[in-house]
Amino acid sequence: MSRTKEVEVKIDGKEWEEAIEKAYKNVSKKIKIDGFRPGKAPKDMVMKKYSEEALHVDAADLVVEKAYMKMLDENKDVLGELVARPEISFKNIDAKEVVFNFELTLRPEVKLGKYKGLKVEKEKAEVTDKEIEDTINNIRNRYAENVLKEDAIANGDIAIIDFEGFVDGVPFDGGKAENYSLNIGSGMFIPGFEEQLIGVKADEEKDVNVTFPADYHAEELKGKDAVFKVKVHEVKEIKVPEFDKDFFADLAMEGVDSKETLESKIKENIVAHKEAEIENKYMDALLDEAAKNTEIEIPEVMTEEELDRMIKQYAENLQMQGITLEQFYQFTNSDEAALREQMTEEANKRITYRLMLEEIAKAEKIEVSDEEADKQAVEYAEKYGMEKDEFLKMFGGLDMIKYDLEMRKAMDVLKEEK
Repeated sequence: MSRTKEVEVKIDGKEWEEAIEKAYKNVSKKIKIDGFRPGKAPKDMVMKKYSEEALHVDAADLVVEKAYMKMLDENKDVLGELVARPEISFKNIDAKEVVFNFELTLRPEVKLGKYKGLKVEKEKAEVTDKEIEDTINNIRNRYAENVLKEDAIANGDIAIIDFEGFVDGVPFDGGKAENYSLNIGSGMFIPGFEEQLIGVKADEEKDVNVTFPADYHAEELKGKDAVFKVKVHEVKEIKVPEFDKDFFADLAMEGVDSKETLESKIKENIVAHKEAEIENKYMDALLDEAAKNTEIEIPEVMTEEELDRMIKQYAENLQMQGITLEQFYQFTNSDEAALREQMTEEANKRITYRLMLEEIAKAEKIEVSDEEADKQAVEYAEKYGMEKDEFLKMFGGLDMIKYDLEMRKAMDVLKEEK
């Protein structure tokens, strides 16, 4: 069962009378009465056009924030347990009083099971010679230059060509292009096309005979024999840099001035990247395993608020790609309801992990001092190139730093073998 608390707050007497009067003045200025300037018509004439019930609701809107603050002040004992903004409704509203009903959703009970010695295996970061070699080749290719050559096309060259395709002597749609840059050996064209250009020189022409695959995407071309008339304009050789002084200067990698030091740096980077991925995967597995042993009944309002945050973050990520959430719905033929349903499982998982870690921190009596949090804030600020006060404002203050550290320490507890 979800933990909730019902709280009544009554506004009456002079305070309520003043609220009704203020609401009336606001209404009288908006309602048009023939022969009277706004706000100057007799009250009985105004109230013929505006019901007393509606006026009371307007007055309630004027005092709801004050009622909310009064509720918080009178229930300080549970403020730390609130997990969502209270739901507000009217219990009674008339000319004498308004009684608000606040339903407080409190932190659900968390029953921890086994959370230490979970026997989750952690992978080891291993790097092969091929991974190092492939990475170095990718780097060299990024610095490669395309150099014009007079010799014939060879595998791996770039050919600048015009081409037009024919089936039974008739050109077909999409079979023609000019000044097309084709990397020979890339496999981008129909099987057999690129191979037949090997040996052709610039300014030469060649008829290339191919057969379209039986599973080709264009129905009218499936399995058809075709002839492409090709004109070669230029041939370029891809020249990757040698392991020389200029190449290492271009790389500008600290401590790298030879092939051996480059290999060492690449290996170091790959290991660091893999270790970070392995650590994240390991922590996810620990959290998942500990969550299986934990009992929590998540209130629906917590799920809905988590979904609100997730969708907001999703919209911001889309915006960085130049896409609005509305466009995303159009592209995917979906809507917010579908997206919320899709995200619900992840939302509940996040809430479960968070509540579980908070309970572990409580069980393990984990505390973070102001000094420790302040030191961490300085480190974070330096990492992101910001002033400490600027970072704290962005992060949510020292209390959020303390909470973040508590959660990290709780996660460290999961790693304990006993």
